[in-house]
Amino acid sequence: MKKPIVEVKVGLDFGSEIQPVGRLALRNRTVYFEYNDEFRQKGIEISPFRLPLRGGVLELPARPFEGLAGVFSDSLPDGWGRLLFDRLIRAQGISPNNVSVLERLAHVGLSGMGALVYEPDHSPSEMDQFIDLDQLAAQTAAVLNGNSYEVIKELLALNGSSAGARPKALIGVNNDFSNISHGAKILNKGFEPWLVKFPNSQDGYDAGAIEYVYALMAKEAGVSMPAIHLFPSQNGSGYFAVQRFDRNEEKRLHTHTAGGLLHSDFRAPSLDYEDLLNLTAALTKDIREVEKMYRLAVFNVLSHNRDDHAKNFSFIMNENGDWNLAPAYDLTYSSGPNGEQSTMVMGEGKNPSTQNLVELGLEAKLSKNLIHEIIEQTRQALASWKALSKDYNITKTNTELIGRYLNK
Repeated sequence: MKKPIVEVKVGLDFGSEIQPVGRLALRNRTVYFEYNDEFRQKGIEISPFRLPLRGGVLELPARPFEGLAGVFSDSLPDGWGRLLFDRLIRAQGISPNNVSVLERLAHVGLSGMGALVYEPDHSPSEMDQFIDLDQLAAQTAAVLNGNSYEVIKELLALNGSSAGARPKALIGVNNDFSNISHGAKILNKGFEPWLVKFPNSQDGYDAGAIEYVYALMAKEAGVSMPAIHLFPSQNGSGYFAVQRFDRNEEKRLHTHTAGGLLHSDFRAPSLDYEDLLNLTAALTKDIREVEKMYRLAVFNVLSHNRDDHAKNFSFIMNENGDWNLAPAYDLTYSSGPNGEQSTMVMGEGKNPSTQNLVELGLEAKLSKNLIHEIIEQTRQALASWKALSKDYNITKTNTELIGRYLNK
């Protein structure tokens, strides 16, 4: 790596031009941030609760985000992306412990998720070529098995700053899904930005199909979802893909996770859905968005998606500063920490009940009729699990295992 980076410019790019937001500086292992005066006068809050608009130099907290404010930490890749970057710099003889968070942000550069951009831009260059998903899956497996340094640069270029532990790639897809290109940066005409996932070493070959069926059931339950697709695979039941919600044609949208907004560490779950409903109301000031979050809570609990931690809920902001709940993502069967729901329901984590969900809805000022409608609609959607799992070649073992939890 070159000379250590001690200062990074932060900007917002909604698709037309980069607006200067402020600058980050590293001094004696502490990160400081200062808003740009012109940006402050616009009154647009990129993180209203933990990094409100104010003048002067702000010292950022050491925890829980390695010295960054949550809004900037959200730009950093987690899990898979971090693994790739750390492997690359280790191969160059550099310990990941000696790489600052500002250098990691420079690696995100101008092409991360959302609308925040960072300069200097050290993001990897993309190749202008089409992609074979089976070949890409084989490359990710090689990296997970601890070898294949040659492909790490290509996988990094495809990763952007997407989070989560499962290997994934930012891709461009044409209208009939027949051609797939690199998609972290500029897309060719006729291509839309999507994200595709691959199995990790713990997943079975049908992990993509399970997530796809969960997405179908979530849509049926009225959960707000992005467009989805299951790409065929030679070695399994398919690769799950979603259309990116941080892009809208040529425009970019600012995205912020609940964990980043509240400075809540997803590795030490402490949130309750009551907190998320209150956050949604405070940020969007729209009861319809609160209802969307409630539907998602009901679906996660009844579908036994217990990996519902603080980074698995996001909000999106447009160039006018208007906030909405982002479409749902990372919905699949999971056990959660110690078998508990990562996000509690009215204080209950081990076995949240329908009654807890009713209390949650009433606390959020939703009508009793609407609450029962949402719960019943979700139950009916989940009743299609067995038929859908057969349609999409999910193993009999997983069909029965997940079916037992869905029938509880």
